[in-house]
Amino acid sequence: MTAKLEALEKSLSMATTINAEVFYWWCTALMVAIHAGFLAYEMGASRAKNALASGLKNLLAFAFLVPAFYYVGWWIYLSFPAGLTLSEAGAAGIPWSTSMGPNLTDQASGIFYAAFTLFAATTASIMSGSVIERIRISGFTILAVFLGSVVWVLGASWGWHPEGWLTTQWGLHDVGAAGCVHTIAGLFTLGVLINLGPRVGRYNADGSVNDLPGHNMPMSLIGLMLIVMGFFGFLGGCIIYTGDTWMTIYNTPTTLSAFAFNTLMGIAGGMIGSYLVTRDPFWMMSGALIGVISSAPGLDVYYPGLAFLISFAGGCFIPKLNDIVVKKFKIDDAVGAVAVHGFGGIWGLIAAGLFASGYPNVSGPNVSLIGQVESAIVFALLGFVPGYLLSYVLKMFGLLRVGAAAELAGLDMAEVPVRAYPEANMPAFVNSATSPAE
Repeated sequence: MTAKLEALEKSLSMATTINAEVFYWWCTALMVAIHAGFLAYEMGASRAKNALASGLKNLLAFAFLVPAFYYVGWWIYLSFPAGLTLSEAGAAGIPWSTSMGPNLTDQASGIFYAAFTLFAATTASIMSGSVIERIRISGFTILAVFLGSVVWVLGASWGWHPEGWLTTQWGLHDVGAAGCVHTIAGLFTLGVLINLGPRVGRYNADGSVNDLPGHNMPMSLIGLMLIVMGFFGFLGGCIIYTGDTWMTIYNTPTTLSAFAFNTLMGIAGGMIGSYLVTRDPFWMMSGALIGVISSAPGLDVYYPGLAFLISFAGGCFIPKLNDIVVKKFKIDDAVGAVAVHGFGGIWGLIAAGLFASGYPNVSGPNVSLIGQVESAIVFALLGFVPGYLLSYVLKMFGLLRVGAAAELAGLDMAEVPVRAYPEANMPAFVNSATSPAE
């Protein structure tokens, strides 16, 4: 009888392990839809002469980040939860360790590496849309690899790790990674945009703004909806399956039901809010992203009606923040990623401080508004400073932006060089004062 019980317990333990492995396998697969979505919406948001170049840099970022995160990123996440002090746990992330390859006794490391790699690729895709139509593919790839394999994952180690110092010292609660993914990527993008400068023809001498619409709005809307679908994989990857229950990255209890309620309510709230204030299809769908990001830090604790209101509020005011960035500060963010992801992530963190204050963490102080605001500042600086400095260095060496002639002719021919629509007559401008080349 004892032998049978031991065999049964062993079988149950193996089933639990395999179930967890399968869960994260499909979360990772679903996250690929995020990148198909970014690919489509970014190409649609580009003028025809730049469509392929916009898509190509997304694909290159994905390809380069896979090995970069294997060789560097996973080690960073395991090594620096206490700050810049090196942890012995980092040894498991060294490429030649037994955890970083096929190992019948380890059914967790590879699948978690895969999910985190897709998070890393998401940070690069967030930046990618903002810089379309004038950035060099080489310069963008360098920025994407540094953002995805170094910068965001350092923030994740600090604030999206059960032993991260932002949680253990300040009580940060960010179960859906609004801070370490979206805020960092959005503010990194802001630093890059300052050095990159606006597209030719974006601003007039009097400071007024010219609209430079993409060539395919339906493609952009479909792409944004694919991103929304992929978020269910992204957020699923934010939950730890133990066999007995579900836990957040901070080892606090949660359920998939809580995430389902609040993710859907967040999507709807953001879409409705953005549509009401803009009446713009592109911003309506961007509002879905705003909604998910706004409610992400507290998906495990919010009542669904509250998640809807938080996301609705974000959907209403974040497009207005984008107007300030583009019109007042003359920063040419082609798709609004600084506002949607950067400011949306900050709002999500602050909202959790307002509405989840007092919720206990396993390690460290309870959730508080002060801790959430302080953590948001850390994430913002961790994103902006490296983004600005690295793009400044690339600018100094002529690696950041294409020349004026190449920009006017179109990046597809200058950087790829292939035309997206060789049999179609689809000029990016027609008799427009904003297009000296055409």
